[in-house]
Amino acid sequence: MTLSPEVLLQALNWRYATKVFDPARSIPSATWTALEQSLVLTASSYGLQPWKFLVITDPAIRAELRPHSWNQAQITDSSHLVVFLSKRQITAADADRLIDATAAARGLDASALSGYRQMIQVDLIEGPRSQRIGQWAANQVYIALGNLLTSAALLGVDTCAIEGFSPPDYDRILGLDSSDYQTCVVCACGYRSADDKYASLAKVRYNHTDLIEHR
Repeated sequence: MTLSPEVLLQALNWRYATKVFDPARSIPSATWTALEQSLVLTASSYGLQPWKFLVITDPAIRAELRPHSWNQAQITDSSHLVVFLSKRQITAADADRLIDATAAARGLDASALSGYRQMIQVDLIEGPRSQRIGQWAANQVYIALGNLLTSAALLGVDTCAIEGFSPPDYDRILGLDSSDYQTCVVCACGYRSADDKYASLAKVRYNHTDLIEHR
């Protein structure tokens, strides 16, 4: 179940923010199913999973989204487009849902998790962080984005994380205005075009010694 350090680093060096996708190439269904599962398996604070992932393959919807994405071609030309949604609020119902799911998965009585339930209540629902819960939820969503980028690279799938778009327009087009969720970030997935000049550019990263300290 493990892979070598060399394989991991090779995949991470291979990936880049793909600017030009090959619209004729689609991600195989088995590969895409695995990538969806990588999203489902993403870690989150408290295990609350304050997200949803909209997989947009309908060409008409993607064409409508593109003008509100700085007209970036990745929106329409990639194989799959994932719109990451974050929860607008964390409520008592969210905490109860997690406790019930945990009890069911682990064969416990929900009452055995009352202390954990109270931690969520006093931190995210009633505590100071409840006042900036949108940022907290967005932080969790970015963990999922990073997981997708790495998982895709390991499977030889190209990606481009996209923040250059209008969240209010995405929310309107995707019918999220009255939803518990809002658009947070977008990721295009597919296969690079042979014409993408960015694929051959040197990766720009600061030196290991500038970024990593051991104490």
